[in-house]
Amino acid sequence: MAEIRKSAAPNSVVSNPAAPNSVVVESLVKRFGDFVAVDHIDLAVRKGEIFGFLGPNGAGKSTTIRMLCGLLKPTSGRALVAGYDVGRKPEAVRQKIGYMSQKFSLYNDLKVIENIRLFAGLYSVPADKLEERIEWALSMANLKGQENLITGTLPGGWKQRLALGCAVLHRPSILFLDEPTSGVDPITRRQFWDLIHQMAEEGVTVFVTTHYMEEAEYCNRLALIFRGKIVALGTPSELKRDAMKGELLLVECAPLGEAVEALQSAPGVMDAAVFGNALHLVVPDAALAVPQLENFLATRGVAVSRIEKIRPSLEDAFVSLTTSRDAAPERRPWERRP
Repeated sequence: MAEIRKSAAPNSVVSNPAAPNSVVVESLVKRFGDFVAVDHIDLAVRKGEIFGFLGPNGAGKSTTIRMLCGLLKPTSGRALVAGYDVGRKPEAVRQKIGYMSQKFSLYNDLKVIENIRLFAGLYSVPADKLEERIEWALSMANLKGQENLITGTLPGGWKQRLALGCAVLHRPSILFLDEPTSGVDPITRRQFWDLIHQMAEEGVTVFVTTHYMEEAEYCNRLALIFRGKIVALGTPSELKRDAMKGELLLVECAPLGEAVEALQSAPGVMDAAVFGNALHLVVPDAALAVPQLENFLATRGVAVSRIEKIRPSLEDAFVSLTTSRDAAPERRPWERRP
């Protein structure tokens, strides 16, 4: 499998803002009783773009995507998908899109070929195109020769590819993927994203939700959603460059627990978080902060083995954006990983 083509550069849609919009969202709201799941969000996704919707569980990602697929009616606001209003013409929307959920939307008690034929019927694939589309789906999913296997017995990665094949049997111009790689191994995840990039290069618009930070790097643009609101929008590079309200330091020290506790009251430290076996600190000026922090920690019995300025990751950017909106540290949704 070829190396995944990351980020925005390979796809011309990012450098071509004149490309037509496949999805337009204007002040979209979804309430469940008193709970606001999606809170006045606005965005536009261009033809052939891989657009990532990034956020923790419960942030409003899946609720948004279900509204855009015509599966859930908005409380207020408007969304146009393939030119159709999702609130007024949900059936027309569903005929123009492909949809794949994290549960893969497959019937586990059916054979592989039976699932494919079922979805072909649901998507009204023309009879004269049926065998060609079935052959394509089996080839794309690498399931030739496995047509008669019971779907429920397939490994997770095979199910994932089969679900994708079923979702695009009718060759939709817009593909919605809701947490499509949840529960699959890293190698399968990479292979799946390679398929996504191939589709985008053929002009398919891909709208994907994820909570995997490393996956978000594969998207052309991202919207970061937190508590139902979009807190940032841009390319991965733009978000990493612009989201931090300061500079980032990597600090390797021991004991780590005492260091974190001490740094909560350190002058000039805007944020401190554990990242693997080290710390990430946000400071106004890294050059000035390094000697000051070394002395500060040394006087408290913390030995610093390494301290240096680093470039922020998307995870750092997201934490910075959410903590700036009064998200308490104990409520941060991300498990910090090196």
